[in-house]
Amino acid sequence: MPTLPNDNVLSPTQLNALARSLLEDAFPVVLVEGELGNFSRPASGHMYFTLKDARAQVRCALFKPKSQWLKFQPRDGLKVLARGRLTLYEARGDYQLILDSLEEAGEGALRRAFDELKAKLQAEGVFDDARKRLLPAYPRRLGLITSPSGAAVRDVLSVLARRFPLVEVDVLPVPVQGDAAAAQIRGMLERAAASGRYDVLVLARGGGSLEDLWAFNDEALARAIASSPVPVISAIGHETDFTLADFAADLRAPTPSVAAELLVPSAVDVRTRVRGLHQRLEALHLQRMRDRMQRADRASLRLQALRPQARLLALGERQQQALRRLHAAWQARETGLRARLRHAEAVLRATRPERRLAMLRERLAMLAPRPQAAIARSLQNDALRLRGIARSLEAVSPLATVARGYAILQHEDGRVVRGMRDAAPGDHLSARVGDGQLHLRVEPGDA
Repeated sequence: MPTLPNDNVLSPTQLNALARSLLEDAFPVVLVEGELGNFSRPASGHMYFTLKDARAQVRCALFKPKSQWLKFQPRDGLKVLARGRLTLYEARGDYQLILDSLEEAGEGALRRAFDELKAKLQAEGVFDDARKRLLPAYPRRLGLITSPSGAAVRDVLSVLARRFPLVEVDVLPVPVQGDAAAAQIRGMLERAAASGRYDVLVLARGGGSLEDLWAFNDEALARAIASSPVPVISAIGHETDFTLADFAADLRAPTPSVAAELLVPSAVDVRTRVRGLHQRLEALHLQRMRDRMQRADRASLRLQALRPQARLLALGERQQQALRRLHAAWQARETGLRARLRHAEAVLRATRPERRLAMLRERLAMLAPRPQAAIARSLQNDALRLRGIARSLEAVSPLATVARGYAILQHEDGRVVRGMRDAAPGDHLSARVGDGQLHLRVEPGDA
């Protein structure tokens, strides 16, 4: 703590410094809840505003580094919870709060938490319409999960008794507000669904603020509603109130009274429908009776018209007609065959096979010499061709040359002597002449 001067006279700077030190020592960290006012955010990025209630206000500052972490957009009139240290701005002598954090208070914070949890469950498919079940058209037993002393239970029971008194209703008592309400509602819902006793379950509560209805925004409760094996109707608050239970339920009713009307049909409508169905059933029964009587009358008439004697006579007549048709068909076929036979006999007589055989014998006698003459002509032609070939062969044959006085000299191995260099002295040669063969030896003087 600063020391006072001896004369106890302070300058404004000293006074403000002393006051600042006292404030910071006495209030190191404070939490203040109030309403935002005079909010401003200059180009520096800092935030300046006042926190006020009905009777007072205090200046606040939230500097840029920490203002960037806000999860909401501050605005005048918004209720917030501020955390910071109390200090004094010496230049003007104003005391103020330098904030470390700022968050929505009351319903604003709840609304933000509601939106975040709703987005999470929606992304997981908890609210998908595809998994929701249809409600039974005529439920026999309902489980009404609500406060036994609230107005909602009276509204639901009154509407059910008026519209459809045949339905059985079990009131399953739970608290509908408070910190422990969500867990108890969820436990009652799970036990009722597992019992197999109910055709449909109804969550009902009267209207209230977001804080009053917060038990029905519990994540575990929403998941239990979505996974319930029994259809669930959510009838919470007024028409403008929405909770996560509304989105998870198979059907959302604006009010508990409307839920009761949606659950069961009107007794008047049911009686009207039953009466109409009864009339239709009677009309259908009478129509079928008339149809059966007409069929019986027609069968009786046919039976009288087709007595056994009449049926036997009719069958005898059909037999006679069939026999007459068979006889006529046989006669027609016999006539046709006789006509074909007469035609064949006339053709046979006209052609006379013995005459045809005589003609064929004469033709055979005329054709018999033709093969021998053809063979003789073929042999003669072949002989002429052979003589021509022999003359051509004789003209080029070396024997013909030898017959004119020439000789062919050959070695003993058959090689022909064509010149002086083909023979040497002492070689034995053979000379082929016209009428034989001579054996010769080459003398030295001959070579």
